[in-house]
Amino acid sequence: MVVAPSALAAGGPLLPAATLADRVSAALLRRRGMVLAFLLIPPLLWFGVIYLGSLFALLAQSLFRLDEFSGVVVREVGLQNFVALLEPSNVDVVLRSVTMATLVTATSVVLAFPVAYYMARYARGTQKALLYIAVMLPLWSSYLVRLYAWKLLLAKEGVVSWLVQQLHLGWLLDGLLSLPVIEANSLSFSPLGTFLVFVYMWLPFVILPIQAAIERIPPSVLEASSDLGAHPRQTLREVILPLAMPGIAAGSIFSFSLTLGDYIIPQVIGNSTQYIGQVVYRQQGLAGNLPFAAAFSLVPIVVIAVYLWLARRKGAFDAL
Repeated sequence: MVVAPSALAAGGPLLPAATLADRVSAALLRRRGMVLAFLLIPPLLWFGVIYLGSLFALLAQSLFRLDEFSGVVVREVGLQNFVALLEPSNVDVVLRSVTMATLVTATSVVLAFPVAYYMARYARGTQKALLYIAVMLPLWSSYLVRLYAWKLLLAKEGVVSWLVQQLHLGWLLDGLLSLPVIEANSLSFSPLGTFLVFVYMWLPFVILPIQAAIERIPPSVLEASSDLGAHPRQTLREVILPLAMPGIAAGSIFSFSLTLGDYIIPQVIGNSTQYIGQVVYRQQGLAGNLPFAAAFSLVPIVVIAVYLWLARRKGAFDAL
């Protein structure tokens, strides 16, 4: 056993000498900020090096250009790729993608809020557990399995068309498919089918944040609103919605960003209509134009940044 020299000189009890681990532990107890620093440094390094580093590499790549004759990336700094983004065809792709993401997000929030409210306020015990399982069950299967299952469901000979025919609503489906904004032979090759699959895919990511936000609202707040004479609709509008706004914002960010960058769903479900993800995929893979693909992939980042800025200005995060 190693004995501390000071204990021998003073004739006191024999105490073991402090080890390096003991000194480090004592230092951490005295300086609580060091504990926080040790906990935060690894994830911050990962965020800074991997995430921000990849974004800077993407930005640097977007400043280069592709030689049209040799197909080789010329590392000369320029803004030609960003100028090409302003061409009408590329602007149409961006507007189409943002419109689809907005529609999917709005529909997902409208569908998710009643489910989330019921789960948070009324469901108890086994019923609540079953609702959680029902919401998360689609996430237990593969993304591609769910996607191709929907392609079969929406096909011209699929279950959806069969059910519509059984209900004698074939005229309604044909009318929808003949609209100028859709113009398709079946749901599986139409923007409407793409929209339906997007909503299905991202709905669980919208329900759960809203449910968590509503569950954090103290029941006493709702009781106080009722005691002060507020109508249930007024309580919903003036109390519940503002306090649930962080959950709504979080769910809408999931839905909006995932829709904006997805390229597999429009490629499997839908016609030849192009979205941002498909353009990036084809420019990077088929065309080999990595600089232009990098420039186009910065568009969703800018759109999401604007979306977050607008959400913050509207007070979506004030209740956090």
